[in-house]
Amino acid sequence: MSDAKRIKLSHDARPVIVTHSGTFHADEALAVHLLYKLPVLRDAELIRTRDAAEIAKGTIVVDVGAEYVPEQHRYDHHQRGFFETFDDEHKTKLSSAGLVWKHFGRDILAAHLNTTADDERVPILYKKMYDDFVEAIDAIDNGIALYPDVEGPPAYRSRTDLSSRVGYLNPRWNETWDDADLLKRFRRASELAGTEFFERVDDAVEAWLPARQLVIDALNQRKSFEGADAQGRIVLFERIVAWKSHIFNLEEELAIPDNEKPLYIVYADEAGKWRVQAVPVNPESFESRRALPEPWRGIRDEELSQLTGIPGCIFVHQSGFIGGHQTKEGALALATKALAM
Repeated sequence: MSDAKRIKLSHDARPVIVTHSGTFHADEALAVHLLYKLPVLRDAELIRTRDAAEIAKGTIVVDVGAEYVPEQHRYDHHQRGFFETFDDEHKTKLSSAGLVWKHFGRDILAAHLNTTADDERVPILYKKMYDDFVEAIDAIDNGIALYPDVEGPPAYRSRTDLSSRVGYLNPRWNETWDDADLLKRFRRASELAGTEFFERVDDAVEAWLPARQLVIDALNQRKSFEGADAQGRIVLFERIVAWKSHIFNLEEELAIPDNEKPLYIVYADEAGKWRVQAVPVNPESFESRRALPEPWRGIRDEELSQLTGIPGCIFVHQSGFIGGHQTKEGALALATKALAM
């Protein structure tokens, strides 16, 4: 039974979501919005308090109460001895947002997509949305540095993240306010956080998942198209595909041996020309697994065609991470020759 189905309501009682009063933060703002996605909590009353007697009345309590007791739907993370993470692969301590997503994320996705929790998309999106969205909220709320091994001040200051934008919705230090005003501000913050979250879910459903399937197909076919590399080190797309966010995970899922992992991606660009792009060492890296050969870098057009012996060349970037050709066959020839050099 899912955690959402374990939420018990008396026959005539309205469910109650409780979080703390006072200054609000992105984690509970997002957590509350996520909880309202569950059908059982759609009409829940929201109470912001630190009073123990009021907290005890909550159907579900987040970010207050100093208890993490999932069986009783108590989801705080401030108490001594709390070290819960999303799973064994993650090291970031959860905030209330992460706790809600860990326990209810699959049901929340099913409700948002109007499907069931056994929909094959749900477990994929469940992990993706934690990695791409919720984990950063957890880390910021728990004071975990993005670069924990780097000493000294950062090179620049960023205050445009979601946690900062939610923080700016709190009253200024020299403003006067009452509880009603603060509740209104919190609801606005929760709507901000939740709207952004579900826009990202919708983007994943409409664009990220279809791209994932195209990358799976291309990886499975990488040894069989005309002009293919026998080891499958060239991947061919007949159109632009957002492949970089998928290829590394799919290599692992498909158990591709190291000597058969893709080195070059060949694809048609917006102008109808063709590109050869070197696969980076990881999704965030500017370093390539194998950049295009050094003698080609920074060379263009006829000079590049003569240098490579392949007519129709357009360019190779000076860093070697990408090159261009007039035709698919020529781009494949560039990639094949680069493998041999």
